[in-house]
Amino acid sequence: MKKKTRILLCEDDPNLGMLLKDYLIAKGFETELAVDGNEGLKTFRRSSFDFLILDVMMPQKDGFTLAAEIRQDDKHTPILFLTAKSMKEDTLEGFKAGGDDYMTKPFSMEELLARIQAILRRSAALPDADEVVQFTIGAYAFDYQKQKLSSPGFEVKLTTKENELMYLLCKNKNGIMERGYALKAIWGDDNYFNGRSMDVYIAKLRKHLKNDPAVEIINIHGKGFKLLVP
Repeated sequence: MKKKTRILLCEDDPNLGMLLKDYLIAKGFETELAVDGNEGLKTFRRSSFDFLILDVMMPQKDGFTLAAEIRQDDKHTPILFLTAKSMKEDTLEGFKAGGDDYMTKPFSMEELLARIQAILRRSAALPDADEVVQFTIGAYAFDYQKQKLSSPGFEVKLTTKENELMYLLCKNKNGIMERGYALKAIWGDDNYFNGRSMDVYIAKLRKHLKNDPAVEIINIHGKGFKLLVP
């Protein structure tokens, strides 16, 4: 029997909180509700969760602060922010705090469910937090958990997006990492803007790998990218 996905919901509006909790339970998720940021942090630390939904505007501790504190211990559990504001600065703040996505109130329950399922699908493409994932790529060693790429006399700490792209390239090394799959796994959507963003990160990875001429990331036209390793 498949284990139920456990969700921690932090929402200070008691009516909305109970409504969301009941809806998620009806959809097959085990859901715990916390009514402010402090309670949310305590609940998170005393149990294990597969998904976090954090309201941004909460008393005691706002959603961004809570997410940043959670990310000190846990880099992987997906976080979805609920915000009453649609300001661009807020969304950027949320991603900086380690969020995976955000929704602006009011929203439909169906949209919330679709977002949760999309984020869970893409997080499943990447390793679990406690999985040891290391690759040797020519002269380089890549450690996914430490977000580190190194070779003799060289070491770089990768950003989260660089790290996840590097993982998918290594997992498919000498084979094709499909563009759409990588975009959905890492960005959650294969739209044009995310595609341009991915191209920027691929260019950064090429720079990091330039010390070994035998290692190369090549474009496969219309399909994706291939990490060539001898």
